[in-house]
Amino acid sequence: MKFKFKKYILALGVATTLLPGCNNDFMERYPLDQITDESFWKSETDLKMMLNSLYPLYIIGHQSGWSNTNNYPLGYKGSPLMYGDIYSDNCVRTGNEFNSLAGELVVPTGASESTGWYWWNLRKVNFFLTHYDKAELSQEKKNAYAGEAYFFKAWEYYKKVLYFGDVPWLTRDLNVDSEELYDSRTPRAEVMDSVLMCINKAVNWLPEKANQEADRLNKDQANFLKARICLFEGTFRKYHKELGLESTANKWLEEAVKASEALLGKYSLYKAEEETYWKMFAAINLSDNPEVILARNYLENKVGHAAQRYYNQNNSSYQAMGATRGLVDEYLCIDGRPIYTGGNEGNYEKNPNFLGYGKWTELENRDPRLTQTICRPGEHVTIYQGGVVDLEKNGITYPNLTYNASGAAMTGYRVIKHWMGDFEEETRTTQGIQAAIEFRYAELLLMYAEAKYELNGTLSQTDVDLTINALRERAGFDFNKYPTAKLTVGQEPADPRLDKIYADKLDYTVSPLLREIRRERRIELAIENRRYEDLMRWKAGKLLTVPLRGMNFLSVQDLYDGSHNAKPETAVKVELNKTVFVDNDGFIICYPKSPYPNTIKGTLPWDDYRYYWPIPKEEIVMNPNLVQNKGWEDK
Repeated sequence: MKFKFKKYILALGVATTLLPGCNNDFMERYPLDQITDESFWKSETDLKMMLNSLYPLYIIGHQSGWSNTNNYPLGYKGSPLMYGDIYSDNCVRTGNEFNSLAGELVVPTGASESTGWYWWNLRKVNFFLTHYDKAELSQEKKNAYAGEAYFFKAWEYYKKVLYFGDVPWLTRDLNVDSEELYDSRTPRAEVMDSVLMCINKAVNWLPEKANQEADRLNKDQANFLKARICLFEGTFRKYHKELGLESTANKWLEEAVKASEALLGKYSLYKAEEETYWKMFAAINLSDNPEVILARNYLENKVGHAAQRYYNQNNSSYQAMGATRGLVDEYLCIDGRPIYTGGNEGNYEKNPNFLGYGKWTELENRDPRLTQTICRPGEHVTIYQGGVVDLEKNGITYPNLTYNASGAAMTGYRVIKHWMGDFEEETRTTQGIQAAIEFRYAELLLMYAEAKYELNGTLSQTDVDLTINALRERAGFDFNKYPTAKLTVGQEPADPRLDKIYADKLDYTVSPLLREIRRERRIELAIENRRYEDLMRWKAGKLLTVPLRGMNFLSVQDLYDGSHNAKPETAVKVELNKTVFVDNDGFIICYPKSPYPNTIKGTLPWDDYRYYWPIPKEEIVMNPNLVQNKGWEDK
């Protein structure tokens, strides 16, 4: 392979749960290419300083400073946790879709961070692994620091494989004359075996949580990452049969189960007196949250971010967005059954608890997490002004439905997960200190349940009670009043609407139990940047072709006629077929004026070659041993 290197300075400004300090003097004195003399690799401090630069590259949280960095190769801007789902079927952004979602991405010419084919972070990891053993420390102490580097190397390559499939496996930091620059891509199976080796070293070498140094990685975090990596690879191999690796899927699923079991019972689900789910993501201090396995914390007036300031504004300079009807429809009703319980398309039998698509009536009588993820008008941000949440004082400000206006939640479903309603946090500007949860126990439970199911159907009722039912109970489902809210293996509720979508879009059958496992994952982890990866590993890219819709505009059209411009009700005027567009049933069409010909009335295109991203053209020209991902050759 061929990489283009520049002389970068090692950046050590770290702002994570792990290491919020910064050493600019070191940064000025030691460019990475020059840290090779024997005097550097001696002390424990030297190893720490080298590793510190890696933490914010992987534990991104809500970013830092203005929190407006692009996330590549997907290209969305800002906190990945807040905005990552706009590159999925969970949310849409105001204006037009990404050209890559519309199938209009042109293969980039040169390699850069924006293409994803970017190797500088890995070079720093390998640089450490090449030199750390020179330190005059006990082997156990050196291994602990090497465990951190192997943790990051596993994370780096797992993401590379997600985007590109086969990638070159590099064991050392390269220079402009390194022979490895002209290597071919290493087969996926070989790469992932090496990833497993790396994360196993991290698990074995990192200290137990009780023995870790403050603000550094520990064994629990490595086991969590291992579970995530192994579930990804196991399910990818199982459903992407074109790889010819399905016979090896169980090996990865077994490893996912083992890694999950290492954490079961060591953590617990966070619970508050009310609105537990919403409060968990609106916190500044996570020290008393028993669910958090890894988070990025910030220090006021030292290292902060502006994420909350602009998330509150739903500012289009970052990413204004709204949730989709597709996401809303997947939430169960309070009785644990879907919105439709029988019938066929065009003649579905409605759950009596489902109030239909009226003036946000579809948000009533549903899984309690729905109105803690998407704002019901009359609550939270819709009655918030100047740091005060008060219906009587502020009245209701309804979502702006204009498809291309700054600050618009054009679907009508304003996202409030991660929203704080904290004026002091907003006025901190770039010094905001809202914490960001990267790994949490709820996801661990979901990974365990899914891996057990995919592993030859070994998921038991005990497992379901430990995982999915525990999450539903925490969410606020009343199992005594509604026994059907508790998922029972073999008695899963009928969902003809979702079953039809799966039958139409996927090339395999989704059982009722698997449907409920995937539903629970989509709901619990919504707006946490997990959905895109899930669609890719499940070979479910065609779910992106389900028409993207918002709320039913006809049910609220009178509210947006321009006559509601002051409290108690404020709604920005929109005009049908001019600033808001609807389908034949009155539902808002997302991306109605797309400049891309393959996006038709809010329906995105999909081709299977898009399970992988393209390698930049210049890389293939410079290294004939590289081969472009199939389907991208003429793009």
